[in-house]
Amino acid sequence: MKISTRNALKGKVKQIMPGAINTEVTVELDGDGAEIVAVITRGSAERLELVPGMEVYAIVKASNVLIAVD
Repeated sequence: MKISTRNALKGKVKQIMPGAINTEVTVELDGDGAEIVAVITRGSAERLELVPGMEVYAIVKASNVLIAVD
């Protein structure tokens, strides 16, 4: 796989929660065990044949990153 983005986070699928239209996928990142959650279409989840423990990349594409404080 080659991709232009720099924000490719490697990890393993921890949990898959399918819904009627979308599926929530929790990925435990390599290294410190932090988690990231992605909401993808149910069709995409099925096409990727995601299962817990599967090695994946969480690809982050955003034009803006916001910072907030109290």
